[in-house]
Amino acid sequence: MSTFRIVPAGDSALIVEFEDRIDASVNARALAVAEQLRAQPSAGVRDVVPTYRSVAVFFDPLRTKYDGLLELLEDEAERLEEGSPGQPTSFRIPVCYGGELGPDLETVARQAKMSPEQAVAVHSGETYRVFMIGFLPGFAYMGLVDPRIAAPRHAMPRLRVAKGSVGIAGRQTGIYPADTPGGWQLVGRTPVQPFDLNRPSPCLFQAGDSVQFVPVDRDEYERLLLSEAS
Repeated sequence: MSTFRIVPAGDSALIVEFEDRIDASVNARALAVAEQLRAQPSAGVRDVVPTYRSVAVFFDPLRTKYDGLLELLEDEAERLEEGSPGQPTSFRIPVCYGGELGPDLETVARQAKMSPEQAVAVHSGETYRVFMIGFLPGFAYMGLVDPRIAAPRHAMPRLRVAKGSVGIAGRQTGIYPADTPGGWQLVGRTPVQPFDLNRPSPCLFQAGDSVQFVPVDRDEYERLLLSEAS
């Protein structure tokens, strides 16, 4: 039985949808399909965008043979059954947890019935997969957060979340790449810049990468912050 379906999104996009769950193997399959489509571009295809569990293919309806594109997507989705490992990069990201840099840490810990120190140990004890990039340039949706500290978004988002803030939303975690409104539970902040136009590749993370957060104290955070700015 097929574990995917292809649905139109208007007259200029097709979406390949896999199982409706956040799962590393499902995401690997979506990324593999996207990578293969980019490696052999079809006439009229404008963009290929992978997500947690789907791939959106945007095309010019005046230049693209719809039936041919549909057949190509079906072939690739069936052929890449298990996905491809690719060449992910591993990152260790310093984070100063709690206090003014992580104003929601105590709330997350209290909901989990543990101390803030225990919550930090749980959050930094996981190695997270980058499932997709979205929301803002360089914003990496990572998971899976340990269910003990999974916390819902704020009912009322903050008007400003500082760049570098590390947040939790459900079983997702991520780093805000710019000052922006946001509703995630903020547990800390990193001096590392997820998005920097001065780099050859502005986005630090790519889908499929792995990330581990490393706790640092405030002095080390400030030192690293100055180093990043220089």
